[in-house]
Amino acid sequence: MSCSGDQVIFEMNARHRRFLQTLSLAALLAYTALFAYQTLSRGGVADEENVLAEKRHQRAPLEEASVTSESSSATATLRPPSTVLDDVFISVKTTKNYHRQRLPIILKTWFQLAKAQTWFFTDTDDPEFQHKTNGHMINTNCSSSHNRKALCCKMSVEFDTFIDTDKKWFCHFDDDNYVNVPRLVRFLGDYNPREDWYLGKPSIQAPLEIINKEKKPTQKVKFWFATGGAGFCLSRALALKMMPVASGGKFISTGEKIRLPDDVTMGYIIEHLLKKPLTVVDQFHSHLEPMKFIRREILEEQISFSYSRNKDEWNVVKIEGFDTKYDTNRFLSLHCFLFPHFNFCPR
Repeated sequence: MSCSGDQVIFEMNARHRRFLQTLSLAALLAYTALFAYQTLSRGGVADEENVLAEKRHQRAPLEEASVTSESSSATATLRPPSTVLDDVFISVKTTKNYHRQRLPIILKTWFQLAKAQTWFFTDTDDPEFQHKTNGHMINTNCSSSHNRKALCCKMSVEFDTFIDTDKKWFCHFDDDNYVNVPRLVRFLGDYNPREDWYLGKPSIQAPLEIINKEKKPTQKVKFWFATGGAGFCLSRALALKMMPVASGGKFISTGEKIRLPDDVTMGYIIEHLLKKPLTVVDQFHSHLEPMKFIRREILEEQISFSYSRNKDEWNVVKIEGFDTKYDTNRFLSLHCFLFPHFNFCPR
């Protein structure tokens, strides 16, 4: 009996050990499987993070460009396209009575910086100056008088000639203006020609007020205008909007309607009819202001200059240089101050 009992106990202990061994093996296998699963999971996450990081790296330039674009659009206007000299159409209004008196100094100085872009609008055929301007003199067939109809006639031809080009900017000046061409181009680079821009400087302290007789009862109309004697510029987008009331000779009829000269008519069309405001640019200067107050240290930042003579007193830029008997309007001295590399400038 005792031997048999011991054997039973032995067998029971053996089965218990096998059970514990089996349980331990099962636990080990379960732990191993769990460890493997976690390792694979971490590897997958790592791979996914690597992929996402790569995608972020590839997307970074696009996101940066998007931020730049959003920053630009947050300002008043989009960043304008780069402007070069050939984007600008420069017109100079003159008359046969001033060809020999005013044109030679222009042709000797600033015209040399914009020969292909500058056109002279006059009232006669002049073979001599047609040659000197490289064929850039246009006979408008307008009157040589200085009345409003003659002035509007020339401006009308200037405007239509610009419209027929592919230029982005129309800049008008008079034959008593000096134009700082590189500064003009840099200045226009801050504006978008695909937007409506009327850039110039008024010569009066308050908006001009006229009576509109077309409406009953008559109404007062107020508007600013950029004086033609200082020069002004129009973007192509604005010029195209002006065509219904300014192109094909309509500029003349509009001027006759309000009975005012060319620069005033321009302001009337843009500010009153089209409701586009004048952007005042202090760097444009006419003979209606004292030139001597333009300080020497800011001359390079100015766009246009002018001159006039009242009896024996000259209204000119105060600049050292050539003798006043030889350079009465100071344009030659001004040009050599701005561009001393010209061969006629003193060394």
